[in-house]
Amino acid sequence: MKIKIIISTVAALALSSCGIYTTYKPATEVPDDLYGREVAAADTSGNISNLNWRELFTDPQLQALIEQGLQSNTDLQSARLRVEEAEATLMSARLAYLPSFALAPQGTVSSFDGGKATQTYSIPVTASWELDIFGRIRNAKRQAKALLEQSHDYRQAVRTQLISGIANTYYTLLMLDEQLAISIQTEKSWKETVESTRALMDAGLANDAAVSQMEATYYSISTSILDLREQINQVENSLSLLLAETPHDIERGKLSGQSLPEHFAVGIPVQMLAGRPDVRSAEHALESAFYVTNQARSAFYPSIMLSGSAGWTNSAGSMIVNPGKFLASAIGSLTQPLFNRGANIAQLKIAKAQQEEARLAFQQSLLNAGSEVNDALMKYQTAKEKSDLYEKQLTALEKASESTSLLMTYGNTTYLEVLTARQSLLSARLTQVANRFAEIQGMISLYQALGGGRD
Repeated sequence: MKIKIIISTVAALALSSCGIYTTYKPATEVPDDLYGREVAAADTSGNISNLNWRELFTDPQLQALIEQGLQSNTDLQSARLRVEEAEATLMSARLAYLPSFALAPQGTVSSFDGGKATQTYSIPVTASWELDIFGRIRNAKRQAKALLEQSHDYRQAVRTQLISGIANTYYTLLMLDEQLAISIQTEKSWKETVESTRALMDAGLANDAAVSQMEATYYSISTSILDLREQINQVENSLSLLLAETPHDIERGKLSGQSLPEHFAVGIPVQMLAGRPDVRSAEHALESAFYVTNQARSAFYPSIMLSGSAGWTNSAGSMIVNPGKFLASAIGSLTQPLFNRGANIAQLKIAKAQQEEARLAFQQSLLNAGSEVNDALMKYQTAKEKSDLYEKQLTALEKASESTSLLMTYGNTTYLEVLTARQSLLSARLTQVANRFAEIQGMISLYQALGGGRD
């Protein structure tokens, strides 16, 4: 008895050392300074990725658009179907542990040399069951489970991207609306300037060149208004596509009325493993490849099948008995691969190479995640710091524009100075709006980069 126990223990250790029973261990470490030295965080309190998207995007009209997109977006619906497919695959892998049953009734009618026909029949229920001693079925099930988790991560990645995409497109509309309003107001002001300059020319206080230059600037602003309206139409169409709808006008608020969190944290780098769906997906791909390698190793070992049948038959060899009698049989078989060892070795090499590819892809996904967090945070911080400077610039340019206009009226300056001052003021106003959008866009990118928008 002791000898059998020792043999069994040694066999188990040998098989374990071959890797067919090993279990994948999740990654618990990330590269140093994943976010960059200047943005490393010590805790996860207030982590922006933990916010519900309704807490981050408080505009009621934007919330309604996101809700609609989550219900109707075709990419998200396709991702949900991929989850269902993976669930069915996992169920099939689990059912492989159970024996398979089949009802196989047979009947024959035979006659020899014109004699009386004889009838035989059998109504057996057959069963077969593979003993998973060498882990083939077990590793297949674990692979299917990893693929299911990967499909969940893919769905989450699509959801996060959809929420961020709708928000980004919505705020783009608000930025263009604000720039359009500024341009229309400037166009009206320039029209009055053109009329004033023409009056000064009639009074001999300005020349024809001044009027022509003012008119050219006025037409340029009118052209930019048409461009802005075209851009607004294109962005509305893009948002309609995200909502799986035909092109239509989008109801929206104003950029000046938007508010976002002022204080937040990015969390410790290891949280990437739990927050970023693409990082989790890459690790589950690595886990799946790990179990594929285990399956390739198990192909070197024999497969053991138990099969049997039970039922009624009236055929007893050369005799026919009526009524039929109950008959049962059981068979055990062991199949050891002999001549396909080369093919198994090749499959194992392929599996190992694919596992290494998956490991490198997972490592790269971590680096990409850290880089995206750093880029988004820097973009947000830079736009935030610029906002005060743009306010001061606008104040100075408004004063300069007003002063040059008054000086031109009284003949102490040229129209070129007025033209330059007003063009600079218009450019600064448009840039200020674009910077506010960049600040919001940086927040959205950071939210997405940290895996926000989870269910």
